[in-house]
Amino acid sequence: IEVHVQGDGSHHASKLLDFMNSAESQQAILVQTTPPDKLVEPLSGRELEVLQLIAEGLSNQEIAERLSVSLSTVKGHNHNIFGKLLVQRRTEAVAKARALALI
Repeated sequence: IEVHVQGDGSHHASKLLDFMNSAESQQAILVQTTPPDKLVEPLSGRELEVLQLIAEGLSNQEIAERLSVSLSTVKGHNHNIFGKLLVQRRTEAVAKARALALI
């Protein structure tokens, strides 16, 4: 992005450019431009499986035991699921997945 500033607005322009290039800005733009009925990226089969178990009320530890994987693997799947659904909580993930008819 190129910005031309007249006068002494260079400080403000610099702050704006810093924000626009930041990760928070990119996430905000993604959230605002992704339609609510679309996914940023499709969930994998395993992510859908984990999401279904979350919806059934299982804890991360219970999911790990059920799938015979480590707790950190389940947390990684949660992270990916939340990112793809653009949510921050398990309850939000389940609600959005139901709204999208994923589960």
